[in-house]
Amino acid sequence: MPTQPYRRSFGDMSERALAIWLLLPAGLLLGFVALYPVVRLIYTSFFQYQLTQGPEASFIGLANYVAALEDARFWNAFRNTALIVLVTVPGALVVGLGLALLANLPFRVKWPVRLGLLLPWALPLVFVGLIFQWFFDSQYGVVNDWIVRLGGERQFWLFRPDLAFWAICFTIIWKTSSFVALILLAGLQTIPKELYEAAEVDGASRWQVFWRITLPLLTPAILVAMIFRTITAFQTFDIPYAMTKGGPGNATETLAMYVRVTSIENLNFGYGSALAVLLFLVSMAITVIYLRYIRGADD
Repeated sequence: MPTQPYRRSFGDMSERALAIWLLLPAGLLLGFVALYPVVRLIYTSFFQYQLTQGPEASFIGLANYVAALEDARFWNAFRNTALIVLVTVPGALVVGLGLALLANLPFRVKWPVRLGLLLPWALPLVFVGLIFQWFFDSQYGVVNDWIVRLGGERQFWLFRPDLAFWAICFTIIWKTSSFVALILLAGLQTIPKELYEAAEVDGASRWQVFWRITLPLLTPAILVAMIFRTITAFQTFDIPYAMTKGGPGNATETLAMYVRVTSIENLNFGYGSALAVLLFLVSMAITVIYLRYIRGADD
């Protein structure tokens, strides 16, 4: 008796069931690791839950969010975080683009340049913060030593709000520009060399080649780098905490640092959860804006 040949199709229920069973473990793990903490965080944000007042939690609705919007310290932390984003994201992009262009040059031995890009990215954030805390030390720091050698005066880098802010931004740019450079370097290597050869035949200058060929074709990689950098910049914690602990006063305190103070030091998990949810919403809003821009650019 002839057998009917087996034909694979999207509507085959056995294949669909197999796909569901194969994806189920990964989906459950993802839901447990990522989705459940977010849901629990949002749920806790609607409660008055402060361990210093007892283990009981009472439902208060949106009161924590209203309190956050009326909290001057929250707005100060938000302002500091926004300023760090506005300074470090473009700064890391410019420095990272320069490093990527440098690393893309036709060196005979390329591994030292690539290693130089990897080292800052591989260093732990707290370790980088501690290193630059020593660099900017008012008495024994390398930066003040250079200033004095050049005839200037010692500066109290980490004790003045304005100088501490710029010291933190400089450190973040140094740390994150290598990550941006790696993404942009991957984008540069996808640009066909034939385009550069044709531009050279046409007599285009280096600036024209960069502006008309390199930059437009590198735009998708630039947007991807900016998405990652903007989100992580809004969640900045380690470097400012290691360098200044948010000081002097609260002059360099970020949103992530304020969430830690509220939740860990003050044991106010309800209000801390509301602050974390607001930080999460800001990060999601930025991601949506970038993705819409990318979609518009593709269309």
